[in-house]
Amino acid sequence: MDEPLRTLLEEVAAGRVAVEDALERWPQLAVAHVGEFARLDMGRLQRKGVPEVIYGPGKTPEQFLAIVQAFVRERGVALASRVDAVRRTLVTDWAESACARVWEGVGGALEVSAEGYRPQEDGGVVGILTAGTSDIPVAEEVSLVARHMGCRVTAAYDVGVAGVHRLLEPLTELARAEADVVVVVAGMEGALASVVAGLVSVPVVGVPVSSGYGAGGAGKAALYSMLQTCTPGLVVVNIDNGVGAGAAAGLIARRVALWREEAAQAHATPTAE
Repeated sequence: MDEPLRTLLEEVAAGRVAVEDALERWPQLAVAHVGEFARLDMGRLQRKGVPEVIYGPGKTPEQFLAIVQAFVRERGVALASRVDAVRRTLVTDWAESACARVWEGVGGALEVSAEGYRPQEDGGVVGILTAGTSDIPVAEEVSLVARHMGCRVTAAYDVGVAGVHRLLEPLTELARAEADVVVVVAGMEGALASVVAGLVSVPVVGVPVSSGYGAGGAGKAALYSMLQTCTPGLVVVNIDNGVGAGAAAGLIARRVALWREEAAQAHATPTAE
């Protein structure tokens, strides 16, 4: 038995925690054991607001499939990143027989959901911009995570500084959508993140991407450029970390949405005269 669950049960037995309170806390501590190789954090979305995302590399195809099946069975959906063709085909074949739906991103992002599953829709708005087409696979990881945190996503691709005028229309669209946070995904020298951060009034999350030539082409040039920005309001995740950027942006957008809802309720409540 997992220690957090044991501790909770001991507190109930000792009378320190009411049964009703324990039942409310239970889903947040839920762990699903898959064979001897995985302990899945089934309560992460309820506990933290961020869904667990299966990392594809390093697992055998059979292990990967078993983990996907467990998430679909217990939570109605499985999310994964960096999924290669072998694992994707294995999951797709199973999904057809199980009447599950599959969404595949261009760079290995994967969503498998049970029939009738719908993600929550109570978050804010996350904007996503990429410098080039080569950055889209990482951007799709951002979108995958943010959408399953309940956020609406508005994205525009291939708007980098080599033709900076291409940025004008997407920024206008993000303003109209009232984006609460913008994620900028950029390889090469990564300059787009600083440019965007200097033009918008919301937080910007920079994602350096391992696309480029020669020295610094593995994402280090973009990473160092973003870290050395002189534009305030830009924070940076690790190279190619679309999942981390999506989680950070989703948390920001969800908090803004909560504040917006509370402000609307307060405004609608009549005051005593």
